[in-house]
Amino acid sequence: MNAAIQHAWQRARRRQWWITTLLAVPVALAVSAVAWRVAGFNAGSLVLLLTLLVSVGVATWRARRLDRRWLVRRLDDHPVAQDSADLLFALPETLNRLQQRQRTHVAAALQARMPELRPRWPGRWLLASVITSLLVMALALGWPRGQNGAPLFPGAAAPPATPAQPPQLRSTRLEITAPAYTGQAAHVQSALDGKVPQDSRLHWSLRFSAQPQTAALQFHDGQRIALQRDGDHWTAQWSATRPALYRVVTEPALRDTRLYRLDVVPDRPPVVRVIAPDRSLVLGTPGQRQWPLQFEATDDYGVVATAQLKVTLAQGSGENITFREQTFSLSGTGPATQRRFARTLDLAALGATEGNDVIAQLTVRDTHTPTAQSAQSSSVILRLPSAAEIQGTDLEGMVKKTLPAYFRSQRQIIIDAEALIKERRQLPAEEFIKRADAIGVDQRILRLRYGQFLGEESEGGAKPPPTSDVLPTSDTPASTNDAEHDHDGDHAQAQAGHDDHDHGAPTDGNAAVFGSASDVLSEYGHTHDHAEAATLLDPKTRATLKAALDQMWSSEGELRQGQPERALPYAYKALGFIKEVQQAERIYLARVGPELPPIDEGRRMTGDRADLASRTLPLRALDAPDQAIVQVWQQFADPASAPDLDALTQWLRRNEARLPDPLSLAAAIETLRITPDCADCHQALRAQLWRALLRPLPQVPRRNAPDAMGQRYLDALEATP
Repeated sequence: MNAAIQHAWQRARRRQWWITTLLAVPVALAVSAVAWRVAGFNAGSLVLLLTLLVSVGVATWRARRLDRRWLVRRLDDHPVAQDSADLLFALPETLNRLQQRQRTHVAAALQARMPELRPRWPGRWLLASVITSLLVMALALGWPRGQNGAPLFPGAAAPPATPAQPPQLRSTRLEITAPAYTGQAAHVQSALDGKVPQDSRLHWSLRFSAQPQTAALQFHDGQRIALQRDGDHWTAQWSATRPALYRVVTEPALRDTRLYRLDVVPDRPPVVRVIAPDRSLVLGTPGQRQWPLQFEATDDYGVVATAQLKVTLAQGSGENITFREQTFSLSGTGPATQRRFARTLDLAALGATEGNDVIAQLTVRDTHTPTAQSAQSSSVILRLPSAAEIQGTDLEGMVKKTLPAYFRSQRQIIIDAEALIKERRQLPAEEFIKRADAIGVDQRILRLRYGQFLGEESEGGAKPPPTSDVLPTSDTPASTNDAEHDHDGDHAQAQAGHDDHDHGAPTDGNAAVFGSASDVLSEYGHTHDHAEAATLLDPKTRATLKAALDQMWSSEGELRQGQPERALPYAYKALGFIKEVQQAERIYLARVGPELPPIDEGRRMTGDRADLASRTLPLRALDAPDQAIVQVWQQFADPASAPDLDALTQWLRRNEARLPDPLSLAAAIETLRITPDCADCHQALRAQLWRALLRPLPQVPRRNAPDAMGQRYLDALEATP
């Protein structure tokens, strides 16, 4: 069989499949419409799915019926095949020469002119199928209802429920209408569980297989909403203000009394992020006139298009600080859920001069109704330099260039140690140990310098180290020259916001020496205590700096013993910790005035101490755990006793706010209440109770009783005068 015949055959099969499908789909839609009208939405959906599957199956079966025998008959119907189409599918070795020649002739003729094998479109049948299906669907959807609201189909009305024939849910419909500020359209679902926005309006429409006398929605917190009958439908409405568990209760009772869960998603307040500047404190430049600001506000539903930018100007110093606030209205750009606000402040128009602080903070609101939620950005500060700071810039730079000669960097210590290791074979043993000890002295000085910023005591006072130990000498390798110094921020004042200089007067009482670093700093720099700077470091940065000091200590010990190879791992670890400290975040506080309560002028200078509370904070005993949940937990441990579910429910209502997932615990309680003999339900409730139990506070452990030898030792200590 050549390719032309194969292609024509496949086209005929596809045409047959489409004809059958198009004839069956309208019928499936009509049957589904009738089922939906009679039995509800769930039944209609199921019937539609089944009929579509049947239609596809029938179409595939009819397409496969166009097999090889059909193909031979269809080819023989055309004169071009000369009633010899069966020769095309026979094996060549089974044919004689005459049959082989006839086969070749027929194949060539079909190759030149292939007849049309596809069946014709049944236009009349397709039109009749569509028209009939439309009429059936129109009758099913528009057929009038009876006085009780049921469709007037024979046998469609639900019979009254009896204890022998209890009702069961036939169809469910839950319509969710979210608040207008969310921008979400109302939608309908068949499931009675759901996650809805807070304050959504819920509308239930239920149908039962047998009509109950009464029906209601019973919530886990005791609330009960009666279902109103409207024909065959039972409806109710509720505003979703809180998460809830509920079940459908009827009289007579339903066969299936399962719980349904409604999770309520509250509207989160907006979040404001500062885009520019990229840090909370910006040090202004001399002559700066403008300050660009940019913020981004995000919200789950939407941010109001306008925001308020509050700008505070702080002037003066000490106790003579004055403040002036101005508010600007900004218009946002971008989508409602992610708006950007930008403003370039004119410092001259604000009245900002040298030494002033300009503090900016953005306030945005979301679209929540009736009360909008607001959020503020973090404050950003522009600190304009004063005239004294501008004049001292050159001196500060000169001092910073001098100090590295006294306090070597951690990276430089590593470079010196590696260079010394390379020259080990060329140096005498005594000279090698002496130079390793000198590098260890450098490590010690750097460690003590960092230790001051953790409040540690310095060793030997604050005087500069001897020149023979620290300054470069003829024995120092060429790698220690100033050109190779890579000061990686070993001066810890970069983390605490201080200048790199010694503070305080010399401790040895000697007279000032011309050119000494400590005297230069004492005369031209400002002084303050490094121990106070330690309190400005956050706990994580302090811990990292402490780890760096520990590694420096180990490195120093190995260097002083003439083992630079063993010191390098510690030195590298110390360098890594120093880099982490450099990248630590800092917090800057703006100069703002105190917000003290107003003074009662009528009581001033009268000595009246009425209603004055004690300044001593009383010790408050920790509340003991609620015994209700403890008793229920103990009841679970005793197989003979039944847990008190009512007491547990009351405890849950009192402690619902502190539990991370109260609905799961409530669901476990209600499930066990419905099926008290369920072993798995007991285990599920025990697991939920274990998460709800308060963890006991850690107590001081009692000391273990000593053994005989230990007791003799303690007795000997007490007997010793």
